[in-house]
Amino acid sequence: MIKRYDLIVIGAGPSGLSAAIEAAKRKMSVIVFDENEKPGGQLFKQIHKFFGSREHKARIRGYVIGQELLKEASEAGVEVVLHATVTGLYMDKEIVVQIGDAMYHYKGDAIIVATGAAENMVHFDGWTLPGVIGAGAAQTMMNLHGIRPGSRILMVGTGNVGLVVSYQLLQAGCEVAALVDAAPRIGGYGVHAAKVARTGVPFWLSHTVVKAEGTDRVTGAVIAKVDEKFQFIPGTEKHLDVDTICLAVGLSPMAQLLKMAGCKMDDRPGHDGTTPLCKENGETSIPGIYAVGDVSGIEEASSAMIEGRMAGIAAASYLGYEDEKKSEEEIQEQEESLGSLRKGMFAPENRGKILKTTEEGIPLSETLLKKGYVADEEIERFPGVTHKVGIHPVMECTQNIPCNPCQDVCPKHCIRIGEDITALPQVEEDGTCIGCGLCVASCSGQAIFLVDENAENGMAEVTIPYEFLPYPEEGEKGIGLGRDGKKLCVAEIVQVKKAKAFDHTALVTMRVPGDMAMRVRFYKKD
Repeated sequence: MIKRYDLIVIGAGPSGLSAAIEAAKRKMSVIVFDENEKPGGQLFKQIHKFFGSREHKARIRGYVIGQELLKEASEAGVEVVLHATVTGLYMDKEIVVQIGDAMYHYKGDAIIVATGAAENMVHFDGWTLPGVIGAGAAQTMMNLHGIRPGSRILMVGTGNVGLVVSYQLLQAGCEVAALVDAAPRIGGYGVHAAKVARTGVPFWLSHTVVKAEGTDRVTGAVIAKVDEKFQFIPGTEKHLDVDTICLAVGLSPMAQLLKMAGCKMDDRPGHDGTTPLCKENGETSIPGIYAVGDVSGIEEASSAMIEGRMAGIAAASYLGYEDEKKSEEEIQEQEESLGSLRKGMFAPENRGKILKTTEEGIPLSETLLKKGYVADEEIERFPGVTHKVGIHPVMECTQNIPCNPCQDVCPKHCIRIGEDITALPQVEEDGTCIGCGLCVASCSGQAIFLVDENAENGMAEVTIPYEFLPYPEEGEKGIGLGRDGKKLCVAEIVQVKKAKAFDHTALVTMRVPGDMAMRVRFYKKD
């Protein structure tokens, strides 16, 4: 017996749930299948704060967004079936689902495929040893099950996944020996790299893994420099004492079901044929079958949720549940929202390009791109880095990325980004900072600091975002670290502020010598 629904969604991640919610709001019967034991996809691994603007759920942590989506789906009447593996998708929109040991047939008037992507692996001597894992697996172990993947870890890959997971490994109490990448430049957001670098973790660019050492598990790793053709350069090998090698070397869309259904794949110039050919609303070459999220192209979860909403609206229009003109207007609004996330240095049209300046014409920090931090002699060129009497924000945001929570949260309007969400933040000359710290806590890249360059007696005070347990204690003395993670001076903790509005980001204020005010950016217990 075949069960029928208006809409079948395959995948209960951010894009699939968003699509299901929009369809259910329009009175469609909707069922979502997911092979995992919990819905929400990658969101429940993502403990960091999102970028974007308020409409994109900026400065909200991923797992909280996941909770909100699940609640919204439940209230909309979406039926979610877990431990359900869709093994077949056919042109007439019929699917075969394995639930337990039984196989079931379902038919939808429309289908939305939101199957996501799988982690890529790289092959090297010893890559099958226990202790070689994907970054996503490490996130699952830490953030879902509370298990440390290892004690001392080598991260391979400096895209956003590698950078974010490296930071989360540090939060979990692991030691990150180094980040290596065969590319000559860091691939992810500079703010993500900077918050890792200032803890003292080194970056090795134009390097990659030669082999994993060990017999029954990883006991070490050998890395080596690579040339312009990514070939190992003999004599450049380095040994690292690690017990885990974590791979963050990209994702591949899981488009098998779309191929099975006969959807055309995108093999146009500049595309590799791994994703389906889709319209703006996610519809594939087969009317009524849509692809959203990573299966249609690897992007951030914020983009995936918008794609899901667009497809849910489009499916409702396709089946006559909403007026075509109204749905076009709603989809246009979503397209504009999505477009704002696809601006800036990391926009799709800039992939593969070597950019030299920001959109404002400011030379980019070469040190950031090669070592993970902005050098002291480079930082002053950026508009968010200013000197004022008394306490004031210093915004070390040096790349054009879509994000503006700092502008929204400041009660005294000290920070300006403007209408262009990717513009570098600036300090308003007539703004009066009251030291509330909301900008520091709200910054998804942890790139804002409060500085009082002349606190008293030749000393300065620097307030940093801090997300490591245990928190320092007031009166404690330790070491102030620079942007490069190197020791600079003795730092005394004068205040530790925690508030619900800060959402688990403590504000740690340390007293340092006055000439260190614009250099110290992290604190370490002595």
